Order: sequence, then C-alpha cells, then structure tokens
Amino acid sequence: MTDTAETSGSLRYRAVEVLKTAAPAAKATAARRMASDWRAAKLVWPGAAASVPLRPARPAKPELLPPKSMKRRGPGSPQGRIALLHALAHIELNAIDLACDLLARFAEDEGRELPTQFADDWVKVADEEGKHFLMLQTRLGELGAAYGDLPAHDGLWQAAEATAHDLAARLAIVPLVHEARGLDVTPQTVAALRRAGDHDSAVLLDIIYHDEIGHVSAGVRWFEIAAERRNTLPGTLFEGLVSTYHRGGLKGPFNEEARSKAGLMPLLSGMVSA
Repeated sequence: MTDTAETSGSLRYRAVEVLKTAAPAAKATAARRMASDWRAAKLVWPGAAASVPLRPARPAKPELLPPKSMKRRGPGSPQGRIALLHALAHIELNAIDLACDLLARFAEDEGRELPTQFADDWVKVADEEGKHFLMLQTRLGELGAAYGDLPAHDGLWQAAEATAHDLAARLAIVPLVHEARGLDVTPQTVAALRRAGDHDSAVLLDIIYHDEIGHVSAGVRWFEIAAERRNTLPGTLFEGLVSTYHRGGLKGPFNEEARSKAGLMPLLSGMVSA
C-alpha cells in the first residue's frame, strides 16, 4: 500500500509504521509522535492499514536467547543494575510494539468494529512505553552502557505471535499475565535499587510502575468487553485462555493492591496457586 493521504492519516497505518521501524530510539520516538498526532486529531480510527507484520522490525543487537537462558539480574552491583535496566528497556521496546500491534491488527472483534476509546487507550499505552524506553536508554548511557550491549529474550513476542488471531487471548496473556507480573515485582526492585544507592534508577522504575497499573487496567477493560461480546463470564474466559496459552498457570505472590487498582483481582479468583 502506498503512502497516500488516506493511509498516512490512518492510525492503523501509523501503528504499522512503528512496527516496521527497527532502530530502538526511532521506534520509541515514532510511537510518541503517533500519539501526539492522534491527540491533535490528525489521525482517524480505524482507517486504512498496511499489512501487519507478524514480527516487528528489530536492530541487529541485542542477541535474542530463550527465556530460560537469561541470567538473574540482581541490582546489588553496578553490573547487575545495568543488566536489570537493559532487560527492562527490552521489555519496554517490546511493549511499544505490542500496543501498536493491537491498534494495527485488531480494528474489530467478533465482527464488530472496536470504538475510538479502544484507540485512545492503546495509543496512550504506546506513548508511555515509548517514554519508558527512552528514559531507560538515557539511564543506561549515564551508567556507561547502551541498549543492545547484553543479550535479551524473546518471550513477550512469542506470546504475541501465539495470540495474533484472537483479541481476547492477546489481552489475557500479554497485559493481564506478563505485564501484570511487573506490578508484582517492581516495588521490591525499587526498594533494592534504593538500598544500593541508585536513587535515579529507582525513580525511573517508580514512574514506570505507576504507568503500568493504567496499562493493565486498559487490558482488563477491553478483556471484559471481549468476554461480553462472546457471551462468556470474564473469569471463565480468562481461566480458559491462560490454560491454553500460558504454561504453568499463575503463581504468586501477587501485589494485590496494584492488581486491585487495575481491576484485575476478580479475574484471578479460584485459579491462582501460591
């Protein structure tokens, strides 16, 4: 599809352009510019869309390894803090693409067009994930490192590929399982960074933590709408999709305060293990 006025003014088309951008900082900047244009009413929803790639463009580095091959990232040493921030930057880069893939791939669900509010939510998520990546990239530079210096894993995008055919499955596994896990572990990580004297990194993670509560909340909101369109109770649908697409089930401990703020706890009733 050529870049005509029709396509360049389409939110879905712009989301595909973000997916096709390989350079990490350029990808984050493109997502933030897309969000700015959306807020300025320069883009339409759903609009025309180019073909959505199954995988987003990626830089040559970092090397992608299986999740089980990744080393633990303790913040107690300078090297450990760099490894931690690098891993988080990789997650945020994936999160930009995950939000844009939702916009580009899922203009409708169960044969019905998704409303403008769907676009509002996921544009906001893409914008904030871009902000997070750029903050982490800057902090890595301050510590003498750069994104791409260390290996990373491909687990998040593997989950995206497995759920590319079903909006409810995508929402269940990406924001409501993987991203929600960040709500559980981030407060302890922030505390560990403060104990190590890295207050600048702690401040960044605290910003990300509070933004991510809103991201999980958006996932809950649209998952519940997806369940309603399927005439299924949200908890029942969630349990079935987690069983199908997420090995090992859900395991605590959970940050119940943050998950409650996001509206997630009711979906977990009866299906979690300690």
